[in-house]
Amino acid sequence: MDAAAQYLLVGTVAFGAVVLATPVVGLLARRAGAVAAPGERHVHKVATPTLGGLALLAGVLAALGVASSQPVFDEVFARTTDPEAIVLASLFVALLGALDDTRGMSAPAKLAGQIFSAGVLVLNGVTLRYMWAPWLDSTIVLGSNDQAVVTIIGVVAMMNAVNLIDGLDGLAAGVVAIAAGALLVYTLMASELGDVPTAGPLFLVAILGVCLGFLVHNFNPASIFMGDTGSMLLGLLLGAAGVSAIGGSFQPPSGGAFAAFSVPVLIPVLVLAIPFIDTISTIVRRMVKGRAIFSPDKQHLHHRLLEIGHSHRRAVLIIYYWSALLAFAAVGVSLLEPAVLGAVLGAGVGLAALASITFRIRRRVRELRVR
Repeated sequence: MDAAAQYLLVGTVAFGAVVLATPVVGLLARRAGAVAAPGERHVHKVATPTLGGLALLAGVLAALGVASSQPVFDEVFARTTDPEAIVLASLFVALLGALDDTRGMSAPAKLAGQIFSAGVLVLNGVTLRYMWAPWLDSTIVLGSNDQAVVTIIGVVAMMNAVNLIDGLDGLAAGVVAIAAGALLVYTLMASELGDVPTAGPLFLVAILGVCLGFLVHNFNPASIFMGDTGSMLLGLLLGAAGVSAIGGSFQPPSGGAFAAFSVPVLIPVLVLAIPFIDTISTIVRRMVKGRAIFSPDKQHLHHRLLEIGHSHRRAVLIIYYWSALLAFAAVGVSLLEPAVLGAVLGAGVGLAALASITFRIRRRVRELRVR
């Protein structure tokens, strides 16, 4: 079995495990009373079980179990401790999320738990070690303290970004799947990552598989929610996979200075640009209003799309589209010629603009008919 088939097998197992495990988790969640009731700040209309993140965790573990028997991953398991570190951190953050979903948890306590889980990665060697500085034409070697600080901040930011965007059926799972797919394309195609084995591609395949499997049950109308258990787990997994795949590379990438800078810095940001932008705007908005940063509201980007007249599914698909455009643009900076990348981006933005104009015209026509 060639490498591509082994990657496909891991992704398929992750997908299948989540599809099968999710209804079981949903049943257990209902019996445990872990159910999200409709409310003022929620968009769902019926009581829906949460804790879907446990099914995501089961899918990741099943995928890793199969991967451990595949020759293409032998070096990853033999020469690095990344898989063990990421699994250990995942188990802790899933427990943290499950406690929050079932019993509730204060924002400071949850943040402390997130920092601890990211610290588990750092203590076991999953850190951002190098950064390529094009203005110096050299690689900056981060000290051990800098590695820890940068890695923890990045992973915690990723967890909260995914958590905040988890407001519509299928939104978080779909955006994370797009991000994982984009990073996977980069890690598999970029030769500059060197010959040191990393767990990044393995976990990105698993993330992609579990997200697609969860969407079978979570896309609108959702029969289960991932809860904080799932959103924090996916954020940690994506952050850890990105650090594992990119952070340890000592070789500067090709494609010019901007491409070089984008690999360790811009790609992890742009693949989740939409939730990061939403996170920053949420923090600013709440600070301006004098509210607690972690206080809930219905002013997120996805809520605003609903307010202007988009259906639930259309709002999710719009965010999917922009997430994919930004994610693969970030990857394209390093893998495509500038002219080709510019043409693709131009076409993508043009298509989005056309769709927006069409929507506004149709909405205006409906308003005139009502009058």
